[in-house]
Amino acid sequence: MALFNKKNKYIRINPNKSRLDVENTLPEVPDELFAKCPNCKHTIYTKDLGPEKICPSCGYNFRISAMERLDIVADAGSFSELFTGIAAPDPLNFPGYPDKVAAAKAKTGLDEAVLTGTATILGQKTALAIMDSNFIMASMGMIVGEKLTRLFEYALAEKLPVVIFTASGGARMQEGIMSLMQMAKISAAVKRHSKAGLLYVTVLTDPTTGGVTASFAMLGDIILAEPQTLIGFAGRRVIEQTVRENLPDDFQKAEFLQAHGFVDKIVKRTELSQVLAQILRLHAPKQVSGQSQTGGQVNG
Repeated sequence: MALFNKKNKYIRINPNKSRLDVENTLPEVPDELFAKCPNCKHTIYTKDLGPEKICPSCGYNFRISAMERLDIVADAGSFSELFTGIAAPDPLNFPGYPDKVAAAKAKTGLDEAVLTGTATILGQKTALAIMDSNFIMASMGMIVGEKLTRLFEYALAEKLPVVIFTASGGARMQEGIMSLMQMAKISAAVKRHSKAGLLYVTVLTDPTTGGVTASFAMLGDIILAEPQTLIGFAGRRVIEQTVRENLPDDFQKAEFLQAHGFVDKIVKRTELSQVLAQILRLHAPKQVSGQSQTGGQVNG
């Protein structure tokens, strides 16, 4: 039978060769060839995740970088980055903090935990911010606060809507109370933008917690979320110890928050660009009888 005529293939190791020489002859398996889904625990060939990085077994949305998010949401070539090169402060002279920031910059290619600029989403222009959990868990420090505040001020001056993809572990402890002050700083900028009648949309991605949730993440006129996103302020264990009750299994998940009125709509990652474009289109300033809604003359 052909089955028994097959020769075994194996690597013959020469006892005279060093261990290093032997290791160099072994086949190499590329890193990150497979991924394990945190939700269903299935092992997945990474190419099967697609550019959106969605588990084909259960639909879990893997965490993605700001640049990956930009590629799947914004129109190709439309993004123009704003507010780069702001000097990173170290108000507490926290031990090892500058090195941690430098390592995060090298890892992500970003200058801080949020990417800011303008872009079009299926032709609809918007001011856009994307937080990156790979940068010190997208914690909110002084530079994050400054970049987001400037983005809202720019959007106000240019009469643009704002779309922010949130993902954060909260305020950055290495900057102490200065990081907490960013909550009020950004919220004030959001208020000025809102008083001008401009649209603000937040998209909550996994995880959105701490001071980010307690400020600008939940201030959107329309609040969207990806499926199964962790959203909350304090941690589950802290809350259970405080209220002395067992919380539901889906507590602090996007689906639970939608059922209780904190999230307007849960949107699949593959549908985000279409949904955002539709929202931006519906809320764009309309032109009536040759004039804009604000009464200014529309040039022909």
